[in-house]
Amino acid sequence: MKIEIISGSPRVNSVTRRVALNLKKWLDNNTDHVTGIIDMKDWNLPPVQSVFVSVDRTPDEFKALAERVFNADAFILATPEYNGSYSPAMKNLLDHFPKQHHKPFGIVTASPGAFGGIRASQQLLQLIPSLFGIASPYLLIVPAVDKKFDETGTLIDPNFEKSIHNFISEFLWLAENIVTTEAVA
Repeated sequence: MKIEIISGSPRVNSVTRRVALNLKKWLDNNTDHVTGIIDMKDWNLPPVQSVFVSVDRTPDEFKALAERVFNADAFILATPEYNGSYSPAMKNLLDHFPKQHHKPFGIVTASPGAFGGIRASQQLLQLIPSLFGIASPYLLIVPAVDKKFDETGTLIDPNFEKSIHNFISEFLWLAENIVTTEAVA
């Protein structure tokens, strides 16, 4: 299965990226799935004017991105909280592509604050069905993210390990069941 983690902050020193790096390392070390990170700081997408309906119909500078989105079997959306919602850069990315019929999504929010982006998670729970995706009900909410992960994505708060394990286990259960069912259908 191909899993793309979308790191939703376009900021160079994003603390949300730390969580994305950690999840990628965990998945690479503990599963046979192919995992990538689509980092919003690497893609300067213009405001959406039209949907990229296929790789061939995507502007050349975004073809590599389109290939990754179209070939993904599942997504993990990792976002900071922006004014009570998820990253506008992530929303713009998702709006550039067609609906993600039956694709599983994991939701991760992160913040240096005490609430860990919980309001952004609720907004994503509304967005994913609009994309025709299926949200994993187990969310990973990361308060005090700067005290839980270092710049390389290494977990520095061992008390948070169980939360990561539970999130990934539940996401993989959903994703593996959906992808297997879709492959048979």
